[in-house]
Amino acid sequence: MRIRLHGTPAEIAATLAALAHVLTIRQVSRPYPDRPPSTWHRIYLDAAPREQK
Repeated sequence: MRIRLHGTPAEIAATLAALAHVLTIRQVSRPYPDRPPSTWHRIYLDAAPREQK
C-alpha cells in the first residue's frame, strides 16, 4: 500500500518510527516541502502489513 505522511519533519519522523512497529516499510520517498509559508513536508511510504506468526 502507499501511505502519505503530511506534517512537520518531527511529526513525520515520529509517525514513521511508530508505523515501522506494525508495518513492513519497503520504501520511503524523499521529503517534499509544502509551498511557503507552510513549514509542513510530506513523504510517501510503500508499506505492507507485517506477517502474523
